[in-house]
Amino acid sequence: MAAKSAGLLLYRTTDQGEVEVLIAHPGGPFWAGKDEGAWTVPKGEYGPGADPLAAAYREFREETGFDAPSGATISLGELRQPGGKRVTVWALEGDLDVAQASSNTFEIEWPPRSGKIREFPEVDRLEWAGVSRARTKLLPGQVPFLDRLLDAL
Repeated sequence: MAAKSAGLLLYRTTDQGEVEVLIAHPGGPFWAGKDEGAWTVPKGEYGPGADPLAAAYREFREETGFDAPSGATISLGELRQPGGKRVTVWALEGDLDVAQASSNTFEIEWPPRSGKIREFPEVDRLEWAGVSRARTKLLPGQVPFLDRLLDAL
């Protein structure tokens, strides 16, 4: 059975009327030198029987250090990612200062086969990006969420 993830795509509208979305750069050594096509919606896995929307809110808090803003969510549906994972995303209007973000961490053996366990942030940085910029930054399998957001707005 494919893994399932849920996330919140925070968005805001600039004074010029441009829609910006909050995207997250994965932490850890695998993603360190990657930029275009490497960013993600703040999201995380959830298990069988779990409420996906509750998981999306939990993961937003864990990956950004912020409680998600209050407000009505917009369902952007589910997409199957190239690796098979199913990702469900909701959009939520809000704003936050990315400079104040802090992510939870994970541990892995690094370098591989070294016997050394190192700790890395799950998300090493957040960025507000206009939709056109976000199209180049996001993992390709998540780009359709941007179109769904624009259609919903």
